[in-house]
Amino acid sequence: MINSFAIIAFAALIHASFQLSVSMLTLMSGHAIGSKSSHAKLLRLTNAFSLGVAIMTLLSLSFIAFTLQQYFSGGVPAVAWASACGLLIGLGVAVWVFYYRRDSGTTLWIPRGMARYLSDRTKHTKQSAEAFGLGMSSVVGELIFIFAPMAVSALALLQLDPGMQIVGIALYTFISLLSLLIVNALIGSGHKLSHIQKWRENNKRFLQFAAGSGLLILGFYLYVDKVVAASALSGGVL
Repeated sequence: MINSFAIIAFAALIHASFQLSVSMLTLMSGHAIGSKSSHAKLLRLTNAFSLGVAIMTLLSLSFIAFTLQQYFSGGVPAVAWASACGLLIGLGVAVWVFYYRRDSGTTLWIPRGMARYLSDRTKHTKQSAEAFGLGMSSVVGELIFIFAPMAVSALALLQLDPGMQIVGIALYTFISLLSLLIVNALIGSGHKLSHIQKWRENNKRFLQFAAGSGLLILGFYLYVDKVVAASALSGGVL
């Protein structure tokens, strides 16, 4: 159980290092401040956005875990772990190379159609319900990057009792939101968006390296722990 929770927590930390939701939160806040919205309205928008991200993350992880459980009801085979490891390692290399576009600022490597849609929505978000939906959309927009840590966490969840699975889902959701919650708190406490954005620009390569390295480390660890060890115990048969 401890091993499963450790995998979930580390995967959630990797998730937290991705920046689409944070980028959209700062964009939405900038438009709200530019339109002379009150601080109370700004807080309602940012809190609704963060809640939307939390709900969509929880639902996405639950759906992936439920789907995998239909295939691996008798236990997760080593070949499934091997596939997940390959996905993590491949994504880790891709994040190292592609996550940020090669220009100034913090433009992310996501489909341009999705990027334009999300950017336009941040400009027209005026109500809490719209901010909530925008938060949910941000999770979908970055699913290409966060699917791998979610899938690994879902496999780890299958090794837990039902009651502990709920705890695992809550743990993943909370840890994956840490970066967003920190930025939300900074905005709510009156910190200038320009300072927050400048910090993100100055440290974007570190965040990119950390995310890619975390994916590689988790992939290699799981391969040794779940694939090599299982193969040794079963006499080399996966």
